[in-house]
Amino acid sequence: MVNLTVTQLLGDRALADPDGVALIVQGSAPLTYGQWHERSTAVANGLVERGVARGDRVGLVFGNADWADYAVAFFGVLKAGAAAVPLSDRSAAADLRFMLGHCGAAGVVHAEGAEVPGDGRWTVTLDGLRAQTSHESADSASGGPVPALPGPPGSALTGPARARGRLPEPEPGDLAQILYTSGTTGRPKGVSATHANLAYGCGARRRPFAHSRHLVHAFPIGTNAGQTMLVNALDACPAVVTPPRFTPARFAALIEEYRAGTVFLVPAMAIELLNAGVAERYDLSSVLLLGSAAAPLPAAVAEALTRAFPRAAITNYYTSTEAAPAQTIMMFDPERPGSVGRAVAGGRVRIATPDGEPLPQGETGEVWMRSAAAPRSYYGDPGSGTFRDGWIRMGDLGRLDPDGYLYLVDREGDVVKSGAYKVSTIHVEEAVFGHPAVVEAAAFGVPHPVLGTVVAVAVVVREPLTAGELRLFLADRLAPQELPAHVAEVAALPRNAGGKVDKRALRESLGFAERAPA
Repeated sequence: MVNLTVTQLLGDRALADPDGVALIVQGSAPLTYGQWHERSTAVANGLVERGVARGDRVGLVFGNADWADYAVAFFGVLKAGAAAVPLSDRSAAADLRFMLGHCGAAGVVHAEGAEVPGDGRWTVTLDGLRAQTSHESADSASGGPVPALPGPPGSALTGPARARGRLPEPEPGDLAQILYTSGTTGRPKGVSATHANLAYGCGARRRPFAHSRHLVHAFPIGTNAGQTMLVNALDACPAVVTPPRFTPARFAALIEEYRAGTVFLVPAMAIELLNAGVAERYDLSSVLLLGSAAAPLPAAVAEALTRAFPRAAITNYYTSTEAAPAQTIMMFDPERPGSVGRAVAGGRVRIATPDGEPLPQGETGEVWMRSAAAPRSYYGDPGSGTFRDGWIRMGDLGRLDPDGYLYLVDREGDVVKSGAYKVSTIHVEEAVFGHPAVVEAAAFGVPHPVLGTVVAVAVVVREPLTAGELRLFLADRLAPQELPAHVAEVAALPRNAGGKVDKRALRESLGFAERAPA
């Protein structure tokens, strides 16, 4: 299993089930495994004709309405022997320019209408590649290149690439993907993953989520969660269904229409679904597994989801772009409301010092994870302290209970050091979420002339709520140093592409300066 490449996985699936539906974008024709394999092979031939060589990096700029085209382009890049660099079409031009320059992208394949900075590299749409290969196919009538057609998995593919030799056949250790982190605390970092990393755990006889015929998600392209759904479309049992744009009603309607057995979302989406009351207007009874990723799922939200999805196991997934596929999984348990679960699938988790030295059970320290798969790394930065001897520093503080369940205390940079105390913003947010008027909440630190830093809370509310009323509610739920000194009501919380609250942007939007140094 560990010797597979993701291109072999697609070839095997296309051979075994060519008419099986892999991916459905709402409002578009389904993409079958046979079509996925054939179209991505044509893309690979077109890329080779453009000079793409083994080991090159190729940017992919697509939006959520383009998931099927993106899937084809992703595998076309890999079949050409190159590494794909997934990027959202909603990224700022400056960020696109930085990321494409950082990885040294040879060129960019992009959706129609997407604005892509060229900066001396070629750019092309899928239609442009198709026109190119069609022109080459027409040449074959007069002795030109042979038409680009897919061969059986593992074989030499026909087409223009054969005129110059076979398409490169990726090896498990070859670079397959560079995924850029959200960059809310600075410049994005490119996380490299090999074929062996992406294909880990895939290709088994029993496919994941076998209880479902359809899996619905709305994760954006260019995120680790989105890439996980791409692998699910390739390897899992159900067809993967996604809307071109998330709205609560559209998402709930998709679940009802396809009788989806599996649903994935981020906490912000869950909160929107609950606040919109979709359970009263749509039949969500088909859902047996509802997975939440990208951020901790507040206990109050998880409890509300159990009522909205009465047959579903509400499950929280904890990982990072750097650590994947290592993860912990937690089925919501009222007895352990703050836990993100235990390590699964051969992965490991430990609490350690910043240098990676393990701490005794029960102590709070930094969370480190280890995957059974080939580890990832930062592209162009092999000496980073995030990766050490197969372990990945998660950037979170946490503790393990005697049964091995992980409890997050806070993001390392989000802990509020108020006087002599260290305050967990996650703990504060959990308490604030308990107020019935609160829809969303984010706690963060702001400067204080005496204490150094104090807690501030931004809330989205469904009905009027004064700061005094909130503090009174929290008085017996939080310690004095944890009570928010500032309460701000906002229309919405700023989030990055992965669905996490951007606390730096939130602090700036509310007029608070950066926190004083710890």
